[in-house]
Amino acid sequence: MEKGRIFTDKLIKSLKPAEKEYWRREGQGFCVRVYPSGEKAWYFIYTTEGRKRFMRLGGGSYPDVSLADARSLFDAARVKVKHGVDPMEEQHVAEQARRKAPTVVDLVEEYIKKHAMANKKSWKEDKRSLEKDVLPLWGNRKAADIKKRDVVLLLEGIVERGSPIQANNTLEKIRRMFNFAVERDILEHTPCYGVKKPTRQEYKDRVLTDQEIATVWHGLDTASMTDEMRRALKLILATGQRPGEVIGLHTKEINGDWWTIPTDRAKNGRTHRVYLTALAKELIGDKEGFIFESPKGGKPMDSNAVAYSVRRNLAKVGTGLKTDEDASSGRKMTMESWTPHDLRRTAATNMSALGFTDEVVDAVLNHVKKGVIAIYNRHGYDKEKQQALEAWERRLESILGGSKGAKVIPMLRKHRSEQKA
Repeated sequence: MEKGRIFTDKLIKSLKPAEKEYWRREGQGFCVRVYPSGEKAWYFIYTTEGRKRFMRLGGGSYPDVSLADARSLFDAARVKVKHGVDPMEEQHVAEQARRKAPTVVDLVEEYIKKHAMANKKSWKEDKRSLEKDVLPLWGNRKAADIKKRDVVLLLEGIVERGSPIQANNTLEKIRRMFNFAVERDILEHTPCYGVKKPTRQEYKDRVLTDQEIATVWHGLDTASMTDEMRRALKLILATGQRPGEVIGLHTKEINGDWWTIPTDRAKNGRTHRVYLTALAKELIGDKEGFIFESPKGGKPMDSNAVAYSVRRNLAKVGTGLKTDEDASSGRKMTMESWTPHDLRRTAATNMSALGFTDEVVDAVLNHVKKGVIAIYNRHGYDKEKQQALEAWERRLESILGGSKGAKVIPMLRKHRSEQKA
């Protein structure tokens, strides 16, 4: 922990994340802790009854907890220490008393902080959904007062506004939150028991035809979106990887012809190697840092922005068409609606059609093996993944007409009896 000069906003903003977390202190125990993720948290370090204490100041991080707010909290805590009061212990007692009768706002905050952030990569989506659909109606109510009827009425309201699938998703998030409260003995019962999804959900299995693949690929060139967005969508199709993993691509993950998706970015938490064909490398380009960087800089694009960009560029009623002129202008793609994930499914389906086994296609997609094969089969399939992605590249070039007469050599499936044990 290094001693520094008087904190200013300019100084705090200049602190860059490192491989390991580090501290900067102003003096008298007032510190900021910088994590590898870039998060900056305020702390008051003090000693009471022979014990060194690390008290976090505020319920968030900089800049949400401003320098002025942090300094005010620090000053108040320091006065208490001078008068023999342990501010952390006082804070703990206050939190315990508050937990005895938490409001829904309290419960959402605790669920996000202690469960969603620790266990879900999509925790921000949970937070957004709960803040949008739950807190406006229930925020100041005691969590213990929420009944099954309240849950049903809330879901019906979401359906009536024209968002039936969102109603299903909200129920899942509410159910997880109340189950968390029961498990932690915050509540005795969950009001979600016996509540069914308000809408029957049809799971998507959309695979683009050859003509649709060409329409999408060439349509992206004139679509109303950034160049990063166009290349990201094309790379999803070229590699068959998950949209969220593609848009988070950083040059440090690339080594020669291979892209390694680290465990903390892979959806299933397993490191995944992706072979980069010539087309894939062309789409990635030679930019340093995040390949598909957010306009705000310093981080990748938001996954929701990718799906939204697709919807607004489809000339189809209900998916972004404003007027007939939009459809005829050539800037929108006139076709059945599709999503970024459909591009991944399309790539997988084409690799299967080229004769690659399910095991190889699953290896390309980073699907988790199940059953006995998960225990005994530790083969990385690098050679097979390369063959599958190169064959898919040739097939894709043939579809796009960019390689007239390109030879597509399918890998024929072996009969079960011919496959090695």
